Amino acid sequence: MFGKIEHAELDWQSVDDIDIPYSRQFDDVYFSKANGLLETRHVFLNGNDLSTRLAHLSDYQYFCVGETGFGTGLNILALWQLWREVRCNNHSHLHVVSVEKYPLSRQDLVRALKVWPELEPLAEQLIKQYPQAIAGCHRLYFANERFSLDLWFGDAADIFPVITTKAPINAWFLDGFAPSCNPELWQENILKHIIRLSNVGTTFASFSVAGVLKRGLLSHGIEISRPKGFGHKRQMLKGIWPPQSTMEQTKTKLKQQHIAIIGAGIAGLTTAWAFAQRGHRVDIFEKTTPLCGGSGNPLALINPKLCPVEQAHEHLMVCSWQYAKNYYQNFAAFSPIAVQQSDLKHVGELHQIAKSYPNNTFTALKLADSHSNHPTALLMSAGTIKPHILKDEILAHANIQLHIADIDQMTEYADGIVLTDTQENNFQADHVVFCVATASHELIKNHPKLKPIRGQVSWFKTTAASLKAHTVLSYGGYMAQLDPTHLILGASFQPQRIDTDVLIEDHEHNLTLLKQAYPKYSQNFPPTDTWQGRSAIRAQSPDYFPIVGSVSNHTRIHTHTGLGSKGFLFAPLCAEILVAQIFGELLPMPQTLYNKLIPQRFDKKKKIKKPYYQH
Repeated sequence: MFGKIEHAELDWQSVDDIDIPYSRQFDDVYFSKANGLLETRHVFLNGNDLSTRLAHLSDYQYFCVGETGFGTGLNILALWQLWREVRCNNHSHLHVVSVEKYPLSRQDLVRALKVWPELEPLAEQLIKQYPQAIAGCHRLYFANERFSLDLWFGDAADIFPVITTKAPINAWFLDGFAPSCNPELWQENILKHIIRLSNVGTTFASFSVAGVLKRGLLSHGIEISRPKGFGHKRQMLKGIWPPQSTMEQTKTKLKQQHIAIIGAGIAGLTTAWAFAQRGHRVDIFEKTTPLCGGSGNPLALINPKLCPVEQAHEHLMVCSWQYAKNYYQNFAAFSPIAVQQSDLKHVGELHQIAKSYPNNTFTALKLADSHSNHPTALLMSAGTIKPHILKDEILAHANIQLHIADIDQMTEYADGIVLTDTQENNFQADHVVFCVATASHELIKNHPKLKPIRGQVSWFKTTAASLKAHTVLSYGGYMAQLDPTHLILGASFQPQRIDTDVLIEDHEHNLTLLKQAYPKYSQNFPPTDTWQGRSAIRAQSPDYFPIVGSVSNHTRIHTHTGLGSKGFLFAPLCAEILVAQIFGELLPMPQTLYNKLIPQRFDKKKKIKKPYYQH
């Protein structure tokens, strides 16, 4: 079962002035004392013929490598280095999925990778995004490298059954500690799912030639050979899933896709970015101006309410928070901050949850230090976003074009879709993504109706030193520094209202929320009738989860909506999920969580018993 993740317990062995990590859990070294990097190249890179295969990827081709033990990340960095050397100058993409039960701490990872100076530029990028020790999938996206990594923390026996993909994994690094040291990793149940995620042409390589591995691969029809191993090792293992006929080797010609996105809120913008980063052409259509709806406030927060860590692997808020932190770091609109979260119910739940997470996630605060009437904890890894700066950065992408146009007709053909606006201009697209909030059910047949929720934020000028520059207060509402001279409070929450006038009573509401939790901070505020504000409508789904994916009976029409009050938190990961679903890539989350997001969950006639999205 998924649960709390424990770090690897290491000893360090010095060999020729090199520190080699040694696992106490498995009583084995992480890499060869002779030369771990050369062993990786010999066994896993050459064993899967990756120099040739990666060098001949066609434009827009997706190539996926699976690994059964991440360890120090040496195999992945060696693969990434090879990718840099041989990749074509096109839009091909290399993706890796790797599992690890006992991840190294960041400090140990840094020490382990110092052994390889030639990998340092790549190691620095990996370490920058290296996730906290929280169970589940952590997608690391290196956009300028056309390279990405799904790093799953947890037991392989729990992880492999919930990984799904339309496209097969092309090559496997069957790594991990030797079967004699770690027999659980080499059991038949895990191998069965490795085969499920593979297909004709998939290759396998391992330093181990143990009988349990050979017999397991052969029983699934994998052809194996045992060439010379690395160094003193007599043999290694190579395998391939052989084709049964020449037809099975036929490849589909890939090309740039033309994507039309209706709506330029945070859902539409992040979706556009996800497609554009993969080299596809994107047209965004908006009736008036971008961010005219619920996404257009002057400040947005990355402020998740975390669940008990044992549930984190399929908790959307935790998964989205982990991805969003790395995502927004690519933009000048983002500022890292800490959020002081309050336990409004005084039941000790927040402190209990905080203690279950890795040490660098939360800092518990005493009441005297927090200036709050409630128990508080400081979430160290959060952030603020200036939405309009983010919008400008995304729309500056060379593959994205914004159209101020009202699309009122859509005609679907076998080879694409034609969109027509109210001025009778036509636009062609291969896929259309609707990011239109409460208008979704009006534009998409059988789309569930979304609940409108009015929300107003308030801001004002203050000379009081009311807030630390790098801290936000979260207490049911929130208070943050909008700029050096202004504070912002938010936000009211009024279901089934669609009026958007700025109201003094909503300013008063926002002030009352603050006073209840932090009475000290409001003593020097100006009168509410001098405040500024903005009101907008959020869209909430019937079950409170976003709605992401292809709509029923269509392969070219999709939706990304229902983000509620957590749009900036949910949108980056949901956009990545949508693109993965359309192009048949690996999903960055368990199948069980994905099934909670797809539009088909509202189709009462279709019960999802088996994985909806699986190769």
